[in-house]
Amino acid sequence: MKTAITPHVPAGSFFDLTRKDPDLTRLREVGADSVLPFVLMERLLRSATPYAEHARSLRSDDVTVAGARFDWFDAKLPGEIAHEINLTGYEIVPHTDERREALTRALDHLSLVHPEGFDRVREFVRGLLWVGLKAGVRASSLTSSSDPALPYVIVFSEKARHHIPPNTVSEQPSHLFLAENILHEATHQSVSFHVLQHQVFADGYSSQTSPKIEIKWRAGQGEDRNQHWELDRVFHATCVYNQLIRFREVELARNDLTADERANFQAAHDEGLPAVRYLMRQLELRGEYFSDHGRDLLADLRHQTDQL
Repeated sequence: MKTAITPHVPAGSFFDLTRKDPDLTRLREVGADSVLPFVLMERLLRSATPYAEHARSLRSDDVTVAGARFDWFDAKLPGEIAHEINLTGYEIVPHTDERREALTRALDHLSLVHPEGFDRVREFVRGLLWVGLKAGVRASSLTSSSDPALPYVIVFSEKARHHIPPNTVSEQPSHLFLAENILHEATHQSVSFHVLQHQVFADGYSSQTSPKIEIKWRAGQGEDRNQHWELDRVFHATCVYNQLIRFREVELARNDLTADERANFQAAHDEGLPAVRYLMRQLELRGEYFSDHGRDLLADLRHQTDQL
């Protein structure tokens, strides 16, 4: 499962949580490793809000799979953090044996069947937020998400056991669908890390002024932003699709899927393949918006896409 985006966090870089840094060191010394990503959040947002201190109110359970340790957050999500990453309508759901089993099975499946994908999860994910809509909130729940402002943390709901975005929904829960959604968000995080550390787009590029790409398969989803995407969003999606289509192909080659899992992975694969080819072409038509490095990434993405 090759990717144009680096699969590792460079030692000593901004995202290296083990580097010598007064704030990171202080938290490591008091055993508060789970809140280290929130220090990076403060720096990325250039904010005076002490997100790391707010995050210390979160408890976390360890989830360890194949030698990789994840912090599964519990307790109330601090409002300051929820506001910043658009989770004000959500709350962390209670930890249960059923949820732990589903989460562990999903991660274990990645480690055994998709080792390169699991390496990406291990490298770019530390914190897990399993959330649900607050009582009285009338909205469609997210499936999974991540925010470049909060490195290493991914968010997902019960819907991640049923939904393969954008359009494949199963009545039956599956840890395999949860595994795909975890890989989905880990890939987004790896792309975000790369974009923040390397100049992928040309001088002067801005999401606010970016040309918009029509996303026809999102028609009818209400907000215009879901139907017309900026180039950086299309770049993210193309990287993610390349990972997930390979994930689906591996799953479809296995003989232990249920009929429901097979039907849903096949539907998602058949929808995703023309989508990634379309997105790839749209990026290439707008190569002038990318730096030299960005165009090298596009060439690598083209090579990957042609192999699907």
